[in-house]
Amino acid sequence: MSNMRHRPLAPPGTGDSDDNFTDDENTPLTPDIYGGSQRTIQETKGWDVFRDPPIKIETGSTANQECLELTVKILKIFAYVITFILVLAGGVMSKGCVLFMTSQIRKDKKLEYCNKDLGRDKTFVVKLPEEERIAWMWALIIAFAIPELGSLIRSARICFFKTFKVPKKEHFCFMLLMESLNAFGTALLMFVVLPQLDAIQGAMLTNCLCVMPGILGLMSRTTKEGKRFMKMLMDLIAVAAQVTGYVIWPLLENRKELWVIPIACLMISCGWWENYVSTQSSFGLIKAMGRVKDDLKYTRYFSHMFLSVWKITLFLCSVLLIYWIQGEDPGNIFSLYTDAFGPHRISVDELATTLTGSLPDTLDAANIDSIDIDAAENTVIYVLLLQILGAYFCYIFGKFACKILIQGFSYAFPVSLTIPVSVSLLIAACGIRIDDPCFFHDTIPDYLFFTSPSNFRFNDFVTQQMAWAWILWLLSQTWISLHIWTPKCERLATTEKLFVKPMYCSLLIDQSMAMNRRRDDQADVKTEDLSEIEKEKGDEYYETISVHTDGSAVQSKPTIKSSDHITRIYSCATMWHETKDEMMEFLKSIMRLDEDQCARRVAQKYLRIVDPDYYEFESKLSFLFVISGNFIICIPTCLSAHTFFDDAFEISDHSDDDIQVNRFVKLLVATMDEAASEIHQTTIRLRPPKKYPTPYGGRLVWTLPGKTKFIAHLKDKDRIRHRKRWSQVMYMYYLLGHRLMELPISVDRKDMIAENTYLLTLDGDIDFKPNAVTLLVDLMKKNRNLGAACGRIHPVGSGPMVWYQLFEYAIGHWLQKATEHMIGCVLCSPGCFSLFRGKALMDDNVMKKYTTRSDEARHYVQYDQGEDRWLCTLLLQRGYRVEYSAASDAYTHCPEGFNEFYNQRRRWVPSTIANIMDLLADAKRTIKINDNISLLYIFYQMMLMGGTILGPGTIFLMLVGAFVAAFRIDNWTSFHYNIVPILGFMFICFTCKSNIQLFVAQVLSTAYALIMMAVIVGTALQLGEDGIGSPSAIFLIAMTGSFFIAACLHPQEFWCITAGLIYLLSIPSMYLLLILYSIINLNVVSWGTREVVAKKTKKELEAEKKAAEEASKKVKQKSMLGFLQGGVGNNGDEEGSVEFSLAGLFRCIFCTHGQTSDEKQQLTAIADSLDTIKNRIESIEQNVNPTDQHSHRHGRRRTTSSSSKDHHLLSSVAEKSGGETEESDSSDTSAEPRQERDFLTNPYWIEDPDLRKGEVDFLSSSEIQFWKDLIDQYLYPIDNDPVEQARIAKDLKELRDSAVFAFFMVNALFVLIVFLLQLNKDNIHVKWPFGVRTNITYDESTQEVHISKEYLQLEPIGLVFVFFFALILIIQFVAMLFHRFGTLSHILASTELNFCKKKSEDLSQDALIDKHAVEIVKNLQRLQGIDGDYDNDSGSGPDRIARRKTIQNLEKARQPRRQIGTLDVAFKKRFMKLTADAENNPSTPILSRRLTMRAETIRALEVRKNSVMAERRKSAMQTLGAKNEYGITTGATLNNNGGIPNLRSGRTSNVGIRDVFNVNGVPPEQIYGSNGGGTINQGYEHVNEEDDANSLRLTTRTPNHVTWGNNTSNTGRL
Repeated sequence: MSNMRHRPLAPPGTGDSDDNFTDDENTPLTPDIYGGSQRTIQETKGWDVFRDPPIKIETGSTANQECLELTVKILKIFAYVITFILVLAGGVMSKGCVLFMTSQIRKDKKLEYCNKDLGRDKTFVVKLPEEERIAWMWALIIAFAIPELGSLIRSARICFFKTFKVPKKEHFCFMLLMESLNAFGTALLMFVVLPQLDAIQGAMLTNCLCVMPGILGLMSRTTKEGKRFMKMLMDLIAVAAQVTGYVIWPLLENRKELWVIPIACLMISCGWWENYVSTQSSFGLIKAMGRVKDDLKYTRYFSHMFLSVWKITLFLCSVLLIYWIQGEDPGNIFSLYTDAFGPHRISVDELATTLTGSLPDTLDAANIDSIDIDAAENTVIYVLLLQILGAYFCYIFGKFACKILIQGFSYAFPVSLTIPVSVSLLIAACGIRIDDPCFFHDTIPDYLFFTSPSNFRFNDFVTQQMAWAWILWLLSQTWISLHIWTPKCERLATTEKLFVKPMYCSLLIDQSMAMNRRRDDQADVKTEDLSEIEKEKGDEYYETISVHTDGSAVQSKPTIKSSDHITRIYSCATMWHETKDEMMEFLKSIMRLDEDQCARRVAQKYLRIVDPDYYEFESKLSFLFVISGNFIICIPTCLSAHTFFDDAFEISDHSDDDIQVNRFVKLLVATMDEAASEIHQTTIRLRPPKKYPTPYGGRLVWTLPGKTKFIAHLKDKDRIRHRKRWSQVMYMYYLLGHRLMELPISVDRKDMIAENTYLLTLDGDIDFKPNAVTLLVDLMKKNRNLGAACGRIHPVGSGPMVWYQLFEYAIGHWLQKATEHMIGCVLCSPGCFSLFRGKALMDDNVMKKYTTRSDEARHYVQYDQGEDRWLCTLLLQRGYRVEYSAASDAYTHCPEGFNEFYNQRRRWVPSTIANIMDLLADAKRTIKINDNISLLYIFYQMMLMGGTILGPGTIFLMLVGAFVAAFRIDNWTSFHYNIVPILGFMFICFTCKSNIQLFVAQVLSTAYALIMMAVIVGTALQLGEDGIGSPSAIFLIAMTGSFFIAACLHPQEFWCITAGLIYLLSIPSMYLLLILYSIINLNVVSWGTREVVAKKTKKELEAEKKAAEEASKKVKQKSMLGFLQGGVGNNGDEEGSVEFSLAGLFRCIFCTHGQTSDEKQQLTAIADSLDTIKNRIESIEQNVNPTDQHSHRHGRRRTTSSSSKDHHLLSSVAEKSGGETEESDSSDTSAEPRQERDFLTNPYWIEDPDLRKGEVDFLSSSEIQFWKDLIDQYLYPIDNDPVEQARIAKDLKELRDSAVFAFFMVNALFVLIVFLLQLNKDNIHVKWPFGVRTNITYDESTQEVHISKEYLQLEPIGLVFVFFFALILIIQFVAMLFHRFGTLSHILASTELNFCKKKSEDLSQDALIDKHAVEIVKNLQRLQGIDGDYDNDSGSGPDRIARRKTIQNLEKARQPRRQIGTLDVAFKKRFMKLTADAENNPSTPILSRRLTMRAETIRALEVRKNSVMAERRKSAMQTLGAKNEYGITTGATLNNNGGIPNLRSGRTSNVGIRDVFNVNGVPPEQIYGSNGGGTINQGYEHVNEEDDANSLRLTTRTPNHVTWGNNTSNTGRL
């Protein structure tokens, strides 16, 4: 028997602890998980030193990753370059177009006209008429209004379809003032200032628009900033440089109009006030503005709904006012609008030859002749479109650069270069135009050009154009907008996180991009916050650090702590009869998560870095894997993982009264070590699992190398409800109910924790990498309204059925899921790999409704057959969004056989239809509550549903038409050939068993595949006749083209398209036969896949044997021989003295007589009689001396009781005497006295040798009570009530009949209408306008040529159907393109290009360590080589095989060594040996060839190591401080063995959040009836007896009283 400690109930303070850490540098990072036994010292005999190490096999998620990573890096390089070019080109184009527009509205402007078409020996000048000026004024107005209209639309959409908050009146008035100043200043700059300056001066002046941001930024600096004095000095210099731009041009030009420059520039700069104020400022005015800014986080969109309209109106009014002040009639702007954008004339004046060298402004009286030319009225529109597109491209691709973290090179750099490049191009263009007026003759109308400087020369530009001053303005703007060079936001940040205003300013695009980019975009958890989080968590290792991405997550309530923002992920995987290979893939994925998370945790703990990709979980729990089906596994990546097995037990081999784990649990136990060894590439032996009896069955707990606790919850279907949905209910209530809602913390903290808690649902055969989880978490962080997110599922397997599914899954994800994601929500997030938000599941009508028991026929179809889709439907109906990430790849085994595939889809098809119909029926309410579901999306789903329902009829008509085209038969004959097998298959589905239905379906599928090949050939011939303009050809080309383009846009999955031929051949089978099979078998609610035969009791076997004998007798009695014999005897109990047979075909017996009894049967009967006597004697002894009965036996029941809630009976069942003796007689066959058992203390399964000799422990009383209450409330086993089962079966058949009738009638009517229209196509048809045939006939008798056109005829219904499917295809294709762009952004944002950043030698040593911290830790924590393992390879070269040190390695392998089984211990072993003197100290590890570190880097690592160790020593000597309300004492408590554990040093100041609370707020004495034990909420965090020595004892502190020392009393347990 294993190391069992008997106890009626678990004592306080026990349970599976997640605390396996110590903070003393002299103690390993983990306790000796091997218990210090001699098993950990491996001594190999000399003759047995040869090894068979695991070979690393690249499959599934790890295959072909190098090629993919290289491709992604190349794409990111292209993204850098292309985004840089587009942002710069967009900014320069927009700026140039604005300057071009302002150059045309100057009233007295004259321009030398090209004389190419008028006379080369003459000189001409042109002056623009009023109509032309007004056209360009309207162009400026429209360019200003476009982004404001975009802001209005976006604000209205968010306010109408989401939530909004009304701002305070004073705040709104302040915003109105600042936005009004900005709009009026922009109008002054565009219509007064810029027309008075040449284009080059105007471009330079736009660098002087950030005086107000500079002043506000100066006043917002706080004393906490580093180098504050130098920064403030630079701010003053920058502001002074900006101010110089206000006076230089007015003083130099000496024109009164230019004194508007300071007014206009200052007013414009007020528009960016919000980005430069802070509530931390020491100035009261700035603080008040900071409070307005904080309020804008919630009121921005409501305000901008009105501000956008106001700014457009104010801008237009400002233009009218300026026009009126200039002496013009404002009415002309409207009255000449039609003429301005219509045909009008331009007057060109000839210049006297004597004045050709004069300036254009001196030519008023020198005109000789005038010529009128037609204006190019479309030029205004073209320039306006260029300006709008340039500004939009600059903004949208700039935002793209920020999202994928290439902001420095592809955003800040091109934005800063916009003015220098524009000025350079303007200098070149103006110089060329002055020298040759005809240079742009064929590009730009000759009467239009930029306002150029007079007598332009380069020297004049340096002196007269104030180039030196412009350099100062440019540098000052760069300083004020320096934040765009140092972004701190996370990848794929929201627009609100990136920009202050909803949209951009089109007329000043580069300034808008620089000033509107947020300065405060940093993550909420920073390096300086580590100490605060450390205090809250009570642990010195920084497993709690994550980068929060939601701007609203800033701590707004004092009760919410920083640690509550931590991302906690519980991975819940469901398993059902997986094979060893499938379990291996799943376990290897868990091991990879374990390794990755351990590396990130250790990097943050020892290297003190903030990892933006760190995924953390509650204080000691990281990943929870829940496995249902045959069992459930919950796995936290940090310290715990849980697995839940459905029906994990079977009858034991020795007795029907005892149970043992089934072969799937044993397979899991046997596979753990192999999976760990493959991942870590060395032989690993995990500690045998710890065993726990539980109210629902049992629990096995492993500790993985990265300290993840892998906990398998073994479910007994006689004690708790089984099937996948109930396993999901089990872990939801355990994690979100028991472990979260029962925390003794404030409601606000619970709300924040729930929002950042996620459930990662998996299947037991899933294969994925940690990066796939990170991508899903990114989506969750990006959108707080996101309830679930799923990844790209790749089917794995071999055979034709898998090839079909490869293409089906690819098309389904490429087109359908992408479309749902883009235009609405994904309707199904599959349970094999999805991430659910805890808070969403906890919402009303979600988790609670998910526990609804199936009492109606419809419930069995919708709830139990498609539980994942129903859960998503509940989320959608509560307003949450469900998304799809194509970059998050996961691989799962799919059905390889025809029968298994059909049974799987038999579940999926009806549940899909039922859930979509449920959503459509509730569409009105769902649209109202869900911002992401619109009426158009509902219409799209209705089209898909219609296509699904009419799919069989459509395929039938396709086959009829294809038969006609391929076999040249008439329509009726083709109709008969196709209708007969379909009706026959329907008849078989109604009357025969499932295996016969599947056999017929398989035969028909094979026949249809052959027919489809002939149909494809016939269709190709028909298309050849009709031409590519026929509807069929257009639709076929569009469909195949969209598939091919989709495959090209998914290069990693491109070869999935090769299975498209199998997909085409399978269309009749999958869209006709499968639909019919699913609908007709609607009443079958069994799982259908991975079914196994349950082990039967001896009584059941005997009953079956008797039933078989009775059946045999009845058959014989009905035969002629039986009638003659009178039913006496049978063929099996007779033998003859003479008998012969012929190959078993018949047997002749002569001289028959009764068969003699078998000796073995006689002995068995005697043994049974002796057992009966023995049991009766034992019963008598018990009645005589009942005091010897110390415990009750647990009788194993295989049937249910009359009361469903009493069925599970979590207390032991006493052995019955008297009337139950016969039952005991049939079950007890052992001759030895039976040990009395209780399923909560010493069940039989714990002693199973296949579970290995692990320790036995017990749950806390609080958790036991939780499971009992949960089972009582929701999970009690359902009675096998024959009456109720008969009612359900009848209701299911009625539902099936009604569904089949409706389905059949709809398709029959559709087929009938279309077929009759096809027969009468000559009378009722629509002429197809494409593919027209022209027939030319020559009549010899009349010598006439007859020309006739022959149109393809299409019946109306067929035309509607063609457009119907074409519309769906177009919608899906366009949505796929947009989704591909989003996915590409996701992938690029997660890809790091080392060579695009600073080189390693250019970085400081600390920066290099921070950059490569996780990779350094992963190399240091490798288990391979830590125990003397060696690499089989010995370098490269022709003699590398001969240079292997085989004998030396074998000698090393035979030396006795103690294995290190945890990654952090391996890390610490190497970390402590780190020294820069690598040559003299051979123990210093070499990290990797790619990460070879110089001595300076290793020295910096050594310094960091010493610093961490010093802090830990200092921490060990300090108390918790005056802020702690608890005094600290140390003491010893009894562990589960009743002994005192070995005390270890350290952890003296390590008090976690769990240490403060009692169990559910109640002292332990009231719960356990004892003075010792735990004072924690066991649902929140279990405590392991292995860490008793490291736990602190808390007592309420009296004033000025803190004690240290040993306390022998049993104080509260941490």
